[in-house]
Amino acid sequence: MHASHKIIGAQIQENMDQMLVSSWFHLHSSVPLSYVQPPESRPGTAIVASGKTIPVVDLGVHDHVEVLGQILRASEQYGFFQVINHGVCNELIEDTINVLKEFHGMPAEEKMRESSKDPNGSCKLYSSREINNKDAIQFWRDTLRHLCPPSRQFIHFWPQKPSTYREVVERYTEEMRKLGVKILEVLCEGLGLDREYCNGGLSESPLLLTHHYPPCPEPSLTLGAPKHRDPTLLTILLQEKDINALQVFKDGEWIGVEPIPNAFVVNIGLLLQIISNGRLIGAEHRVVTNCERARTTVAYFIRPTNETIIEPAKALTTLHPPIYKSITYSDFLTIFMTKGPDIEPQLLLP
Repeated sequence: MHASHKIIGAQIQENMDQMLVSSWFHLHSSVPLSYVQPPESRPGTAIVASGKTIPVVDLGVHDHVEVLGQILRASEQYGFFQVINHGVCNELIEDTINVLKEFHGMPAEEKMRESSKDPNGSCKLYSSREINNKDAIQFWRDTLRHLCPPSRQFIHFWPQKPSTYREVVERYTEEMRKLGVKILEVLCEGLGLDREYCNGGLSESPLLLTHHYPPCPEPSLTLGAPKHRDPTLLTILLQEKDINALQVFKDGEWIGVEPIPNAFVVNIGLLLQIISNGRLIGAEHRVVTNCERARTTVAYFIRPTNETIIEPAKALTTLHPPIYKSITYSDFLTIFMTKGPDIEPQLLLP
């Protein structure tokens, strides 16, 4: 190898070691100060409801009216539900989790090389330090993200290692697209809209986020993800088995979302809250850490194209005036990135 290539490689390794939590977590017996949450945000001081859980919807039930009612009620009351008997085969679910765990287990330099092929950043590996102010409080996770439209437009930028990555993840995202369409059509029907209202531009730019949360020496002091709502139409999440970490905020309490084998967690995004004119809830949620095991999750974000207008559906504003402004998705994201949890007042009509 040429000497300059060695220097560049060493610099990449040094930068990645500083950036990715998975590169240095094992060197610390305590949480670095930059990852310690303020007392009011620490999971060790929060109330977690015992015995409460989010609804579970069986999509295999043949009574369409019953399934529609369950999904609509869960979306109005919780903004979250889990789906079982959804039609995605268990083998593909296992393969997807395994290939993404394998990716996050690779050396930092190799992960960086495999996820930085597009100079425009359609595929990227980062920690919260990459997207937050360097002086802001950081979160205990690494994230791989890439666009995954059905056109396969960006697939040549996806990782090629592990060797089965592209094949498995392409099959998985296609199944998520089908499942997302099914759930959105049910929700639109329940709201009184055309079943295909959310098709087209409103859902043409899906994004896959894989979060990897290494073991944490002091879980009571930090978070894997802060209290937030998703900037999506809908999010479909695959959790690892046997690790409780996702929590939903409802009625002043945190409710743990216990993983159900081969189920998916579905949550309403802020965009669907706007489209429904506030009828559906883009619920706040967060992720806690643990000191024993790493955790990997796969989130499929159903999102619009940047130029798509987000606004309350006209059919829903005849009896109830719109409460949200009309806004392009690009402008929405700009506000979301600057305001974070405080975004909603910026979206309301005066």
